[in-house]
Amino acid sequence: MIPARTNQNCAVSVCLFILTFACPVLATGGYPIFQGQTRVGFTVGDQWEPSIAADRFGHVYILIPQYTTPSQPTIPGCPTCPSPTVFLVVSNDNGSTWSAPRMIAPPGSGQIDVQVKVDPVDGKTVYASWLQNNKSVIDVAKSTDFGQTWSTVVANQTKAGTDKDILVVHGQDVYVGYDHTQTVWVSSSHDGGQTFTSAKVNQNAQFGWSLTGGAAIDNAGTVYFAWEGYTQNGGAKGPVNIYVSKSSDKGITWTEKLVDVSGAPPDCSAFSCGWAFLGPGTAMAADAAGKLYLLWNAGTVAFGPERIYFSSSSDGVNWSPKLDLSAAPAGVNHAFPAITAGTAGDVRVAWMDQSNNPHWNVYYRTSGDGGNTWSGETTLSSYVAGYTYVFSDGFRFPFGDYFDLTIDYLGHTQACWGEGYDYLTPGAVWYTSQTR
Repeated sequence: MIPARTNQNCAVSVCLFILTFACPVLATGGYPIFQGQTRVGFTVGDQWEPSIAADRFGHVYILIPQYTTPSQPTIPGCPTCPSPTVFLVVSNDNGSTWSAPRMIAPPGSGQIDVQVKVDPVDGKTVYASWLQNNKSVIDVAKSTDFGQTWSTVVANQTKAGTDKDILVVHGQDVYVGYDHTQTVWVSSSHDGGQTFTSAKVNQNAQFGWSLTGGAAIDNAGTVYFAWEGYTQNGGAKGPVNIYVSKSSDKGITWTEKLVDVSGAPPDCSAFSCGWAFLGPGTAMAADAAGKLYLLWNAGTVAFGPERIYFSSSSDGVNWSPKLDLSAAPAGVNHAFPAITAGTAGDVRVAWMDQSNNPHWNVYYRTSGDGGNTWSGETTLSSYVAGYTYVFSDGFRFPFGDYFDLTIDYLGHTQACWGEGYDYLTPGAVWYTSQTR
């Protein structure tokens, strides 16, 4: 049985006046407690698709692409910067306060699809990646002084645009995956991000389009990437295969495992988006014992609503039967999985769904035994006044097609995501952290 979901802000009629912290009654119900959502980054223009990471020393890092808008036609503090330009905000007190946004690398002709990770081996070194110059350059940056200074290298460069870079790090091993039209590529470094070599992941499979989704490294150094392969020629159309690819030789060769098949993605043209925006996505993590976890959204019929599913594996080949993690009724749209893992068996997941139709929310669950049993659902998104797209029961539409979770040095979850009016504008990045 799936436990009923609980809104962190409780019933609106009872607790609408509580704007900063979740209602204390949840403390007795076994649900994690989160503070109310707050906006991070610039408060003008648009921001979406953030990435978050925390180190072992109380620092939290959020990387955010900053866009111009008709009402804000330039990037704050940089009138010549292109849209988007990537900015970093850092908290030195575990999320209580945040630095002013600042660039970590020259923006070129634009930066997009950001990732930020902390090396789990030393708990200190920070890596970032993004796509630059019309997505033809895959950049990887590194900081060893808590985000104060960065060195940047080109992991790969193509003649055509790439998409959806996914970064994963373990010690000297740094991998960044990305899709290049019908194919998935991974650029690998084994000297702490100084030099990279690149290899194609899906050598044999032919798709209309491929999209990178998630990644993990186990304790043996084996690396895994999750991705989606659209089966119809001509772009991101038709049924969608959900894969996990595995490399045991440091990213040189890859084998793939089909985990699930989804129907064609739902239409979202009513919100000015297309191109499979609400289609299947994947997220992946490994806990400290090396167990692998996969979270994805998929549908059973073409163009129909999708659910959120979870599976685990010890080898990336044999996966547990998929588990529907949502308490939402049948027929509710689900999208945009996010996952993180900590000590052995500690796995935490989040996603967005449309239970409060027509509005969306961010939902969160945890497991302490590797996914055998789960907490009830906690709603991470909450009401903030003054935004055309934020309501008492949710937000109008997801802003960007992924968001992120991390575990801080206290063992608490921190999260960031995008909310907006529609696919185009306006929208912003929002943040919350677990208080207990």
